[in-house]
Amino acid sequence: MNNSLRIVVVMGGPSAEHAISLRSGQGVAGALARRGVAVEPISIPQALTIEQASVFARRAIEQAGAEVVFIALHGAFGEDGTIQQVCDELQVAYTGSGQEASRLGMDKIASRRRFEQAGLRVPVWRIAALQDAGVSLPKGWSYPLVVKPSDQGSSIGVSLVAKPEELPGALAAAARAGRQVILEEFVAGREVTVGILGEEPLPVVEIRPHQPFFDFTAKYTRGATDYQVPADLPPDVAKAAQTAALEAHRVLGCRHLSRADLILTDTGTPVLLEVNTIPGFTPTSLLPKAAACAGISYEELCERLVAMARSGDRAWRAGARRAAYHPASSAS
Repeated sequence: MNNSLRIVVVMGGPSAEHAISLRSGQGVAGALARRGVAVEPISIPQALTIEQASVFARRAIEQAGAEVVFIALHGAFGEDGTIQQVCDELQVAYTGSGQEASRLGMDKIASRRRFEQAGLRVPVWRIAALQDAGVSLPKGWSYPLVVKPSDQGSSIGVSLVAKPEELPGALAAAARAGRQVILEEFVAGREVTVGILGEEPLPVVEIRPHQPFFDFTAKYTRGATDYQVPADLPPDVAKAAQTAALEAHRVLGCRHLSRADLILTDTGTPVLLEVNTIPGFTPTSLLPKAAACAGISYEELCERLVAMARSGDRAWRAGARRAAYHPASSAS
């Protein structure tokens, strides 16, 4: 990489995932610095409104003379197309998906509809209504079920509801976290995640929380969840999960990277939960773990994303393919 390149890493921001974003951004800035690149971290205060954060980011990026912005923001402002719009208006290259794909990925209702139109299997779901707080569920529904806000990440506001008396509190928690609330069937099976780098699926990671549900606590409490990479799966099942993740990436129009969360049923069928357009990016986050399994170090991963932002996919894609993971050849 050209060490004179002016790179800005944007982190923090006005979302519930501010602290997580800081960890991602600090990890990225450190990795690029170890590659000898001059990096300027920009931390956006959490107390700002979306509009104020846009002004703050615009000024900081302009003052830094940024040639590439590495977006390490999670949640509102970072993953909903807002910071992408700022960079587009400034005509500055940036990592990750563009405005429209970011908005779709953040909106679980819009993205679910796209997935269904593309023939991808998702849980049975519906938008929650006020009357859902009663003890009677819509016809054909049963417990347990999942309640979640339509526009949050990191399992913020998500509840696994096992019995009727838990439903009102779960709906209220989700409503506090997002604009709309989704009810969905609980799909039993093995929880996995598949990262996409460019147009290549990375190794499948299996998520094994020590509690019944992979919620915010299970995600961010040390030792609360075990991760297996690559997941111990038959080659055809691993391939099916990777294929579903790549198709979801393409359906939303994502670029550079994404990470799909899925449930594998007892028959090995992948059920798509969501796509994260800016997944966690600390050295121990799931997409970097998968990349490391494919022979791509954390520093190289960060560097590749900068290269993608600078020159598009073509310049690095051949190298990415050489390092790509192929489950049929690596299963044992």
